[in-house]
Amino acid sequence: MTDRPRIICLMTASVDGGLHPSRYTDSPDGPASEWTRAYEALHERLDADGWIVGRVTMAEMAKGEPRASTTADAPARPSLFQARDAASFAITLDRAGKTRFAGPDIGGDPVVVLLACGVSDAHLAELAANGVSYLVSDSDEIDLAGALTTLRRELGIETLLLEGGAGINGSFLAAGLVDELNLVIAPALDGGTNAERIVAAGDGLKGKVTLSLLGCEHLAAGAVNLRYRVAAVG
Repeated sequence: MTDRPRIICLMTASVDGGLHPSRYTDSPDGPASEWTRAYEALHERLDADGWIVGRVTMAEMAKGEPRASTTADAPARPSLFQARDAASFAITLDRAGKTRFAGPDIGGDPVVVLLACGVSDAHLAELAANGVSYLVSDSDEIDLAGALTTLRRELGIETLLLEGGAGINGSFLAAGLVDELNLVIAPALDGGTNAERIVAAGDGLKGKVTLSLLGCEHLAAGAVNLRYRVAAVG
């Protein structure tokens, strides 16, 4: 029995591993918008208590501007949880505190930022002023396992969807923190020479994790969802 949330990595790609639908070939089975809706429907069907992405992915959604704090009080450390009762939380890793938020939520999901100990008081004060919750690790790197345990204890998060990018997916897998992988394959090819990976993990993952097929589900417009059980080695 683990004291952390169950982690399901949910990603989508073309048949050749491309991650950018704007470059995908067309399919007679249906337009790309139907694949996107199928992915979003799967996200909802998994009924998780939150989703987690990396800094770059979150920055595309946050779209905030710097905002000075109106209080001279030192911000709370190591944590400030401003929303505890929500159907879903939007969580991001932002080690150095670079992401700016326009408000306390993304699409109605309250934001929680995971940071390293070197983050400035000024940035924490800005997060607090924007209504954003945060958790600061006690080291220069984010303690993933410790953060997950805290999120479960403080916010009641039992299941969390890990939705990339490649670096954060690789970090969670290398740390043995992923329980299941759901990969939605679109009936399309990318064909690019510099396609991003779904997972990037430094020295690789051989000898660290194993995948076991749980099932294959047909989705809309020719897309399929491949489900794998993920197990840590050793």
